[in-house]
Amino acid sequence: MSYTFVAPCYFGTESTAAFEVRRLGADNVQVTDGRIRFEGPVSLIASANINLRCAERVMLLLASYKATTFDELFDGVYAIPWEELLPADAAFPVKGSSLSSQLSSVPACQSIVKKAIVKRLMKGHRVTSLPETGSQYQVRVALRKNLAEIFLDTSGEGLHKRGYRRNANAAPLKETLAAAIVDLGRVRRDTLVYDPFSGSGTLVIEAAQKAMNMAPGLRRRFAAEKYAFVPEKCWQDARAEALAAIRRDAVFEGVGTDIDPAAVALAEKNARLAGVGDRCRFSVADVRDFAPPEDALVLTNPPYGERMGDLAGAAQLEKILGQRLQEHPVKGAYIITADAEFEHNFGKKASRRRKLYNGMIPCQVYMYY
Repeated sequence: MSYTFVAPCYFGTESTAAFEVRRLGADNVQVTDGRIRFEGPVSLIASANINLRCAERVMLLLASYKATTFDELFDGVYAIPWEELLPADAAFPVKGSSLSSQLSSVPACQSIVKKAIVKRLMKGHRVTSLPETGSQYQVRVALRKNLAEIFLDTSGEGLHKRGYRRNANAAPLKETLAAAIVDLGRVRRDTLVYDPFSGSGTLVIEAAQKAMNMAPGLRRRFAAEKYAFVPEKCWQDARAEALAAIRRDAVFEGVGTDIDPAAVALAEKNARLAGVGDRCRFSVADVRDFAPPEDALVLTNPPYGERMGDLAGAAQLEKILGQRLQEHPVKGAYIITADAEFEHNFGKKASRRRKLYNGMIPCQVYMYY
């Protein structure tokens, strides 16, 4: 049986996410703004969750239809064979969203979806009550321009939660976005990466995992591991395959520096938890002393906004970074920031720019070759 999946991702990261999905052998891959739609067997639930670096979650698309009335919404949900997916004791909370649709009350839509599932499950399992004491199956309903989409979330916590970052400094870069920047920088197994504003180490750690071909989801669990229709063997096989694919011969080296000793200690801890502690070095240093070797690739997210109290201070750091890289040219620099004045402060026009979103914050990756 073939299933249809949707993997949401940040705007600007779609091409990277789509490439990863195709690499897993998915069929009919379709790319739209902020999401990848694809098809494949039930085993793809496990391999997609474990291996995708840039996607935010993996959702099973159960139905997609026009709904402008509550009756239409109800009927579309009731038509789904829920009894084949959910056991009689399943807990099934419903989350919803509505955008530019006639059915604009999200609580009302959630309630209708819940009622339709209850009615279908009672009929399908031939029961008169549903205790909801078993495993949780997170249902999502999304209404957009009167199109209703009904999903089962297979990830649980967002895929940016790799399991290595327990805590983070203020306004951290999400792991999924860091992975997209690592991909833009074309990190290879022998790359030398430097980050002069390493914070909790996310960019350096994501680069190390990419260089070693280490699947980002190997150190965490997913909601669908408790789904009755997903065989346990799918997870065992996907994990075994991911472990076998790790390139332990990679000679990658990551070097991160930060002025904050607490951030450096956190980055070291995160790297160990991520399984790349032996490939990454972190130390306390000021950007004024930044002197990377010429074969280095600089990947960094200079403090800005929440992480930097005043804009003048952020501008000064960007200027210093520009001066240091002028004095110590490197093979490439990929700098993500929300500062529209970055090129002016840095002192040089970027070779290329790529617009990305960090949550709701529009950012640019300034690429220098």
